Amino acid sequence: MSAVVDKFLRYVSVDTQSLDDQECYPSTEKQKNLGRMLKEELSAMGASEVKMDSYGYVTAVIPSNTGKQVPALGLIAHMDTSPACSGANIKTQIIRNYDGGEIILNAETGETMGPEQFPALLDYCGQDLITTDGTTLLGADDKAGIAEIMATAEYLLNHPEIPHGKICIAFTPDEEVGRGTDFFDVDGFGADVAYTVDGGSLGELEYENFNAASARLTIHGVSIHPGSAKWKMKNSILIGMELQSMLPVFENPACTEGYEGFFHLDSFVGDVEQTIMKYIIRDHDMAKFQQKKQQMEDAVGYLNRKYGAGTIDLDLKDSYFNMREKIEPHAYLITTVEACMKELGIVPKICPIRGGTDGARLSFKGLPCPNLCTGGHNYHGRHEYICIQSMEKVTELLLAIVKSFEMNGK
Repeated sequence: MSAVVDKFLRYVSVDTQSLDDQECYPSTEKQKNLGRMLKEELSAMGASEVKMDSYGYVTAVIPSNTGKQVPALGLIAHMDTSPACSGANIKTQIIRNYDGGEIILNAETGETMGPEQFPALLDYCGQDLITTDGTTLLGADDKAGIAEIMATAEYLLNHPEIPHGKICIAFTPDEEVGRGTDFFDVDGFGADVAYTVDGGSLGELEYENFNAASARLTIHGVSIHPGSAKWKMKNSILIGMELQSMLPVFENPACTEGYEGFFHLDSFVGDVEQTIMKYIIRDHDMAKFQQKKQQMEDAVGYLNRKYGAGTIDLDLKDSYFNMREKIEPHAYLITTVEACMKELGIVPKICPIRGGTDGARLSFKGLPCPNLCTGGHNYHGRHEYICIQSMEKVTELLLAIVKSFEMNGK
């Protein structure tokens, strides 16, 4: 078993699920269990300046061993897994020499996956896949990125004859709940530029992401016995349904792709007296993003006029912005990866991220940080899988990027 696969299987065995709406940081202490494991491994392999701070950030340095002036390169991945699906007691299975047919994830529950539902599986005929048993997510988002960075670091530390500049490593908590860089010390990290290793299929290279906002609506109703409710009851559930009906029908994740934005109703919980609705609002185009936020405010304003002031409280917050404007002045970050991919026989796939990464926020904090593939698919759910050969190729890609930085140094 290759080093990157061995590391990945160990890392996914640690439950690191993060949680929304927590006051503490990280949102779950169990993320630090993986952090401590990574800290010990980095120290054991000979990395320098290894530490984990009180927030759970794990950082380390591989010092430069070249006489050239080379930009200090950061490699970043996140430790937490999504709250959308359980990450506890993950049971992995390896499908050797995948034949292109249906995969039985769990014979007891009847959970399967196949190319009819997930056509990308056909790209991996003859290769080896890692899946779950269909009861949890896998955690390739982003423990694959961690494993690939760790395998790269170990290789470089075991081969000091390979010249390279300073390499800064960071593993972050709480990326999945949008707080991965809240306490990230960019200056202390020491990198001039960086890559997050947090993408999908092999070849993905991303420097555009959504502009993002969250909206929490608290709807206040009036409950009264339904037998005497006429003109007295104010049903907060129905008001919430009315608000949803005021938003564009086809601007939701199930009907959009590419650069198309959306309103995503992520949760809807309530009764007659009170309902809480949580949305995420996304668009790559800043003008359209602002328009979507205004649409939400206008809908709330209309319903407050209709049902009475204070019926709906809206908490609308920006989460992150499209990093493209921060990456374009550093175009070599993209061209370098493209060249390395082509040398390794990887077809570059430059595409917009329909989501966000730590790199988006870091780019606005002064650390240009595009996103690289990990090789994973179907994140945040029971049908998540990753190709072993893709993980090994991403590790080769990271090594090639490190070497390219040094070769182009002065």
